[in-house]
Amino acid sequence: MQDSAALWSPLAPSSARPWTPALASHLLRRAGFGVSWGELQQAVAEGPAKTVSRLLQPPSRYEAFEERLAPLARGGPEAWLYRILETPWPLLEKMTLFWHNHFGVAASRSTAELAGSFISLLRRHALGRFDQLLAAVCRHPALYVSLGARACRKSAPETGLASALLGLYTVGPGVFGESDVRETARAFTGAYVLRDEFRWLDYEHDAGEKTILGRKGNFDIDGAVRVLLEHPSTARFIVRKVYRWLVSEMDEPAGELLEPLAAGFARDYDIARLVGTVLRSNHFFSEAAYKRRVKSPVEYAAAIAAALEISPPAAPLHQRLAGLGQNLFDPPTREGWAGGRSWLNQFTLVARANLAASMLAQARPEAVAEKHGSKDVRSFFARLLIQSETPAPILDILVSTEFQLA
Repeated sequence: MQDSAALWSPLAPSSARPWTPALASHLLRRAGFGVSWGELQQAVAEGPAKTVSRLLQPPSRYEAFEERLAPLARGGPEAWLYRILETPWPLLEKMTLFWHNHFGVAASRSTAELAGSFISLLRRHALGRFDQLLAAVCRHPALYVSLGARACRKSAPETGLASALLGLYTVGPGVFGESDVRETARAFTGAYVLRDEFRWLDYEHDAGEKTILGRKGNFDIDGAVRVLLEHPSTARFIVRKVYRWLVSEMDEPAGELLEPLAAGFARDYDIARLVGTVLRSNHFFSEAAYKRRVKSPVEYAAAIAAALEISPPAAPLHQRLAGLGQNLFDPPTREGWAGGRSWLNQFTLVARANLAASMLAQARPEAVAEKHGSKDVRSFFARLLIQSETPAPILDILVSTEFQLA
């Protein structure tokens, strides 16, 4: 395997390895949900380094966008889908969705109001620091309600909560044992959800010494979280999931490939720096990453909307996406959505084709092509959607195997 440090160093375009529309489109798909012609041309002109730096920062119009959406702040999944379709900062929503999938908190296992508040928390920290995100999550009522842990009593520690914290959110499976689960559950005693608000009841906290992953102390929530964050497996586990989200879900990456990322991430848990390193890297722009993810239903619909430059009504679109297996606010299990090839089967491929036809009927593709200087609609959308020089009917492209891939 090539030296991992070289693989994660930034791509430097050259005559031997030029910056192309295909690579620019690849970057925009992974750092967002879809690609419009204007966005593609901007990325091609800017090059990879400038484009990634821009994608990581809120654009000038983001504050006005947030003000406009303020009335929808506590809206349901339809409001979030609208935000995904319209946001001027797609990377923030892409990483919010990543953390939603990571923590697996669902409205059906809590309440729509708590789930909406939880999504807002994830958005605030989505490109911040994981240690701060985890600390905030561990004090949000949605986590406890979704895991059936409204009352962490001294007499009955919530081992289900502790198991999720260890195995799903931090160190990952195979690193801890039953005693670590029990001791972590003791650290969380005193945490209650009363009237859908997080409360700390000191008299219910077990203040005795605990041993978590070999570390001893009178740990409470903050202490337990600190122990988990300081364990090297946590950075490795999160980096592996980010790799699957941004790079490839088709292959299992070698530990030595991810070690430079994990070592850097463990220093301060800076999410934006990790994401930026991945998106700028030689490895990200290699064949190991290109078209190595399956678009989720939300990504599929958003990609069509971006290319056709339409704003479909969010409520009916959300219903159709739920039918395709991705109900925002409601991951099917606490492990989130399985993703990958599980999105595609005989039923969902037909349903995707029907969705594509419905969205295409709402659009004016000829006007979009003409707006961008092309009179050949089939060639224009072949170049935009699948980076092909071979003209094809738009619907054929939208239902093609290649367009299912991100």
